[in-house]
Order: sequence, then C-alpha cells, then structure tokens
Amino acid sequence: MKKRVTKAIFPVAGLGTRFLPATKSIPKEIMTLVDRPLIQYAIDEARAAGIKEFIFVTSRGKSALEDYFDHSPELETALRKKGKDDLLQALKTTNMDSGAIAYLRQHRPLGLGHAVWCARRLLADEPFAVILPDDVIAAETPCLQQMVEAHAETGGNMVAAMEVPSDKASAYGVLDIKEDMGSVVSVKGMVEKPPTGKEPSNLAVIGRYILTPNIMNNLHKIKTGAGGEVQLTDAIAQEIEVSGNVYGFRFRGQRFDCGSKAGFLQATVAFGLAREDLRDEFSQYLDEMMATQNAAQ
Repeated sequence: MKKRVTKAIFPVAGLGTRFLPATKSIPKEIMTLVDRPLIQYAIDEARAAGIKEFIFVTSRGKSALEDYFDHSPELETALRKKGKDDLLQALKTTNMDSGAIAYLRQHRPLGLGHAVWCARRLLADEPFAVILPDDVIAAETPCLQQMVEAHAETGGNMVAAMEVPSDKASAYGVLDIKEDMGSVVSVKGMVEKPPTGKEPSNLAVIGRYILTPNIMNNLHKIKTGAGGEVQLTDAIAQEIEVSGNVYGFRFRGQRFDCGSKAGFLQATVAFGLAREDLRDEFSQYLDEMMATQNAAQ
C-alpha cells in the first residue's frame, strides 16, 4: 500500500533581490497577487491536495511570513462587530491550526537542495511534497492535487513539467524522456540548464515535486554543484540511476513565474481577469489602454 502525501516543504529563505526595494522590508512571498499573497496560493494548492503538515524553510527577516499565518483576534473581533462576514471568512483561510505549521531556518544560502535537506528531521519514512511559491499555477484542478492523484498510481519521485520553447530550455532543468505515456513520462535523465541546442527534450521541470525519503539521503551525500549550491536536481538524478523511479507529470494549467517582474505582472492580469468582481472594470481599462497605445503608434 502506497503511503499518502501529507507533508509539504515550502522553501522561502530567498532574499527576493529581483523585487528590491520592496523586499527590503517584506518577504517576497507575501507580496500580493490581486488581493492574496503568493504564499497563500501555494498553501491553498497544498490543502486541496490533502497536505496536513506545512514545513517552511525560512531565513532572517521572514517574521512577517510567520505572522501572516497566525490568528489575529483584534482584527477578527472588529470585523465581527461590523458584520463583515465575507472578510472574516477570507481571513479564516489564512489561519493555521496549532502544530500544523513548522518553521526552520536555513542559515546559509546553499540552494534548493540544501533548503529541502534542512527539513529532514520533520519527515518520517514517507513521501513528501515540495512547493516553490514563485511558481503560481492557474488550474481547474490544482497542480499538486493532479500530481498526488497520478503519484498514487506510479509511486516513486514525480516532478511537475511543462513544454517550453527550445530557445527557453536553457533556463530550466530539462527531462530526458525514457517513455512518454501522455500526462506521465518516465525519466532516464535530468539536465540542469542545458546549453541551447543541447537540451534532451523541451519538457522543463517547474516548482512542484513529490519525493521519496531516499532523496534526503542523497542530499546528505551531495557536494555543492552548479553555482556553489546543493542542487535538488542532482539528488533526483541519483534516484534515476539507482531506482529508475522518477516521473515527469504534464500538469493541466498555466504557470506564471512570479519570481520575475514580468511574470508577476502577467499573473496579476490573468488572475484579475479571472475574478468576477473585477473582470468587467479591469478588462475595460485594459482595452482602453491598448487602444490609446495603438493610436499613439
């Protein structure tokens, strides 16, 4: 019987330098996409997938992130007195039960693999998820939920993957495909940021993973790789060699790279237009803006 995935690691120790000066005083993960912080989208996706325990790997200066998930009795009381039940309900989605969330410090910026390894003592002999909040995915069925359902059939290690143009593949970890089974592919190799023209496929890894406990053993043994960091890709690649149990999953949905300014703006437009309460006014503004811009040209 395969074990259920009930724990997720959220690596949120990065400095967010691409968003300075905003991130000088606030963690990038609580920058708002429409009216919810990036981290809330990740948490909601994890909850939909059946995650019960949330592990945050943080660093200095991230206390606002911890406060965000705490209860706010004064604010809740004020909203209740004013009869603002809709806002009170929205606030409840940000609350975490005692013991459901844990915070660990990554004291040195040694990469994604090292951040995941920092959580090793909070994991038993069970599969676990890793979610990178920078990757926001708009999907009818949340991405991690799709993966958990597929993982129930395959077991092993699974990475979310999407098709990218060949000239963009050098910015990603790229899968070398052994067998293509549609939404699921078995993997015979992974290449981190291949040189243009050398990519084994155009199927790129993005920030959702379901991993076996043995990944932690691999991370423990790995020396620093590309960029002087411990690469999670290297630990997964070892499992391909030893167990051959690594799969890519073509998720259904649209991914936005909210770690970049352009991606964040694109996500803001897409999520804004998806909202019934904003769609008409916002789309009218965008139409008028484009008309003005085209007329100026």
